[in-house]
Amino acid sequence: MSFKDKVIWITGASSGIGEHLAYAFAEQGADLILSARNEQALHRVEEQCPDSTRVLVLPMDVTDFKSLSGLAARAMNHFGKINILINNAGISQRSLVKDTDLSVDQKIMDVNFIGTVAVTKAVLPYMLRQKGGQIVAISSVMGKIGTPRRSAYAASKHALHGFFDCLRAEVHHAHIAVTLICPGYVHTNVSVNALTGDGSKNNKMADTTKSGLAPDEFARKALRVIGRQKEEAYIGGKEIMGIYLKRFFPRILSRFVRNMEVN
Repeated sequence: MSFKDKVIWITGASSGIGEHLAYAFAEQGADLILSARNEQALHRVEEQCPDSTRVLVLPMDVTDFKSLSGLAARAMNHFGKINILINNAGISQRSLVKDTDLSVDQKIMDVNFIGTVAVTKAVLPYMLRQKGGQIVAISSVMGKIGTPRRSAYAASKHALHGFFDCLRAEVHHAHIAVTLICPGYVHTNVSVNALTGDGSKNNKMADTTKSGLAPDEFARKALRVIGRQKEEAYIGGKEIMGIYLKRFFPRILSRFVRNMEVN
C-alpha cells in the first residue's frame, strides 16, 4: 500500500510510538490527524513533519466518550475521508494486584480498551460509508501473555484482541481491514508514565524499556505491517518469544514468569 495522500488519524500522537508513527507516515506523503490530550506537544510533532504534510491537530481525551463522535465529524469535514485509524493512546501499569486500587484498574481499562473502542465506533460509520479503510490497534506483547505487576494493563490489551478479532470478521465484506500490532519493548516513556497502585506516576525508566527498540525503527516496521494489511503482528526483540512459548509451551512460560523480576 502507498500512503501518499492517505488520511491517517493517530491517537496518542504527542510522544513515543504515536509521535514516530506520525513522522514515518509524513515521510510517505500521508495527511495526518494528530490527537492526544497535550495540544502543545501535538503542535511540536506537527512542526517536525515535512512542510508539505497537511496536518490537523485535534486534541482529544479518549475517555471523554461523549466528545468523540463530534471530533470524528470534525476530522471528516476537514479532509473528507479517513483512510486509516491508528488507535495508539494508552497507559501502562507498575503494581501488584493486591496493591492496586480498583479506580486504577478502571482508569487503565477506560483508556486502553473502552477509549479505543469508543474512537473506533466514532470512525467506523464513515469507513462503512466510504466503503473501505483500515483500523489499527496498538496492543502489546502483554495482550498475549501475562506477567506480575501488569494485571489491568494485560487485561486491557487482551480485551483489544477479542474486540478487534470480532470486528474484523464483521467488516471484512465492507473492505475494512483490521490490524493488531503487539510491540515488545520500545524505548519510550511508557514505564515513566505508568500508573502505580495508588494512581500516581511511576516516574522510573525501566531497564528493559531503555534498551528496547528505537521508536523510529518500530514505526518503520509498523508501516510495513500496516501497508500489507496484516491481521496481527509482533514487533520487538527476544521478548516476542514469550508469545510463542505461551502458544506452544504454556507451562514453561508460566514457570518462567512466576520467578521473573519485572520492572
